[in-house]
Amino acid sequence: MRQECKCHGMSGSCTVRTCWMRLPTFRTVGDFLKDRFDGASRVVYGNKGSNRASRVELHHLEPENPAHKPPSPHDLVYFEKSPNFCTYSGRTGTAGTAGRSCNSSSPALDGCELLCCGRGYRTRTQRVTERCNCTFHWCCHVSCLNCTNTQVLHECL
Repeated sequence: MRQECKCHGMSGSCTVRTCWMRLPTFRTVGDFLKDRFDGASRVVYGNKGSNRASRVELHHLEPENPAHKPPSPHDLVYFEKSPNFCTYSGRTGTAGTAGRSCNSSSPALDGCELLCCGRGYRTRTQRVTERCNCTFHWCCHVSCLNCTNTQVLHECL
């Protein structure tokens, strides 16, 4: 959170100042968390010290890879690897990506290359009839035309 203030007084003389704490924008918080997520490291419980201490104390967490630095209080850490979301698993409850719609021209997360986990995708065309060119007539009536379009759909294998 950050502090914001507003001055009150004649001609902005700031004889009285009102301050409050304000949350950052949603985008700022999201970017901050994404940076932390991308830099997260896997840790294991260290076997140092007394067993009397809480097992989740920070100085008992050690990086899985000894070449990495120990986590700081501001680092994001995890204990277990994420399940493979590419394939179906009833045990972990992941549905996999087979059959998911994807965007063949996108390099982002919705793109077929990433979303289909390198397994490829099938392309099919489909005729779709939708309501279009709708107009509202005074009090309670909307009239539309039916438009038929051909859509190209991509689906993960």
